[in-house]
Amino acid sequence: MPLALGIMFILLYCAFGTFRQAGLVLTIVPLALFGGMLVLNVRGMTLNVSSAVGFIALFGIAVQNGVIMVSHMNDLRKSGKDLLNSVQLGAKHRLRPILMTAATSALGLFPASLATGIGSDVQRPLATVIVYGLLFSTEVTLFVLPVFYYMLEAHVEKIKKQEESDEAITQ
Repeated sequence: MPLALGIMFILLYCAFGTFRQAGLVLTIVPLALFGGMLVLNVRGMTLNVSSAVGFIALFGIAVQNGVIMVSHMNDLRKSGKDLLNSVQLGAKHRLRPILMTAATSALGLFPASLATGIGSDVQRPLATVIVYGLLFSTEVTLFVLPVFYYMLEAHVEKIKKQEESDEAITQ
């Protein structure tokens, strides 16, 4: 698992060019893990190979949604919008694509998460983790990630302004 997160971090760094945004997108993973483990506990299921595979799929979809959100906010900032406006518009513009990604996955696996027939012991934990974990991680992506993005980027802007004013004073 740590190796997979390391590889994911490297790929995210290559996509965004900053460690802070790669780390920001990866904050979704523990929150998605929490949602998946919570639902396994509530439904009385155990962590097994099938549910572990479900977690891998859940992490992939959650990170994909985070990349969609953060990259659009970055594009808006590059086009000249200020930070607050970029975050607001980015969250608004990416609401539908993120909801559609999560909804198609969740609705497709929902019947499998409720199955009780022959062979359902294998598919039920996998589907349960993905369906209910996506419900949790999608909310995090839509509501928490933009707030974290704003806080992180505002902090970076503040540091840059402080460094510029320090340079102007020393000259």
